[in-house]
Amino acid sequence: MNTTSFLQTLATALATLLLSSVAPAGEDSGPGSADKAWARDDNQAPTARSTYLGWRSLRLSNPLIELQVLPDVGGRIIQFKLGNHEFLWVNPQLAGKLPPATGLTDDGGWFNIGGDKLWPAPQGWDNEQQWPGPPDAVLDGQPYQLEQLPPGQPGETAIRLTSRNDPRSGIRLSRVVRIFPNSTRVGFEATMENTDTKPRRWGIWAHTQLDAAKADRSGHNPLLEAWCPMNPRSKFATGYDVIFGEKNNPSFQPDAARSLMRVQYQYKVGKIGLDSPAGWSATVNGENGAVFVQRFVFELDKPYPDGSSVEFWLNGTGRIHAYNKDIVMAGNAAENPYVFESEVLSPFAQLQPGQSYSWRYDWYATHIGGDFPVLDCSETGVTAEPLRAQTDGPQTHLTGRFGVFAPGTLRAEFADTHGFLLATHALPLTASPLQPLVVDTRLVSPKAAASVKLLWLGTNGKDQGQLARAVLTR
Repeated sequence: MNTTSFLQTLATALATLLLSSVAPAGEDSGPGSADKAWARDDNQAPTARSTYLGWRSLRLSNPLIELQVLPDVGGRIIQFKLGNHEFLWVNPQLAGKLPPATGLTDDGGWFNIGGDKLWPAPQGWDNEQQWPGPPDAVLDGQPYQLEQLPPGQPGETAIRLTSRNDPRSGIRLSRVVRIFPNSTRVGFEATMENTDTKPRRWGIWAHTQLDAAKADRSGHNPLLEAWCPMNPRSKFATGYDVIFGEKNNPSFQPDAARSLMRVQYQYKVGKIGLDSPAGWSATVNGENGAVFVQRFVFELDKPYPDGSSVEFWLNGTGRIHAYNKDIVMAGNAAENPYVFESEVLSPFAQLQPGQSYSWRYDWYATHIGGDFPVLDCSETGVTAEPLRAQTDGPQTHLTGRFGVFAPGTLRAEFADTHGFLLATHALPLTASPLQPLVVDTRLVSPKAAASVKLLWLGTNGKDQGQLARAVLTR
């Protein structure tokens, strides 16, 4: 959870506890200097020194996407761009500013600049097995060590960001960030190491703050919506758990028929968790159709913080209970900005002193061309309107709307009831993540054809996987 207003109210009470657990300024409690591995100063390089809104940053980029990374402030990714579209929320009141050496504001509060970062989970205020932030002086507010890593494959760019040792949680966090050629995929490998003298049990919380304002900044964006599959065997009675806010918050709209949770940004405060097994969550900006995707592997046999693999927090008006008190949220964007959080979590890891645990997840980005849902997601792309195949005589009419994660072309393959391949067609369509893929074409189909699937081919012509499949209707 993230709003500035209630954290400022609680800052004084938390300051003593936080400051007592933080190494004094200048004391080294582990990796911490972000000055040692800044990349070359070349604006055309995949990794280059840069600036972003006044901060010293590291830019990772390819012709499709760009990451702006801030090692100096909690190892954040402060911005993720697809083309010219920026997904992440950045606090305009703190643009270009750095926190004091404590990692906190002057009054002991959260230096919330926005972006994406790692936290330990679960959050809570009852015992030391819960993380009582934000604020967090070390893991969120202090510098991370930056390392440039050798590429794992040609054209890949990789860095590692490592925190200082945090005496409060007893851990050190790090993550490897990779971008790949000709793709919007961003690969993450997050690692948590127990630096304490006693066992520790945490999950890794990938905490992403998305910009939920209208493009003209005139108010909140009600066309910002997230889609996430619900668990048909959920441990939660309603398929999801209300963690903060009112039980009947209209922002959270389960669609039982499609087993999807729709989260619509209405500037009403609340947070939910889902034990989603599908391994993906997608947020659509309906103003322009830009889609932010998080993918992960759900581990059915392992417990998760809050019992959830995916969580959504919405900044907005209303009342919550947190920090052991009731809090009324401010009704203005200066104190309570337009922020939509899409969060994914790892399972719990029980770590003995010196042990570590690593967890992988990915980001992708694409366009679907407007205010459409995301009904399905694969490593190839997302489905906004399902593939339909209507046969009339010798022809089959194919329609559908998709967003792809890499440039390429399509091939249609017709098969009989046994799955035997009958015919293939190269479709006269090309697309990239920078534009929607709208299928509306007629193909000659064999009489025995029972199904058709669309295969996505990369720019090298190689099969990149199935984008969609449909049964022929007559």
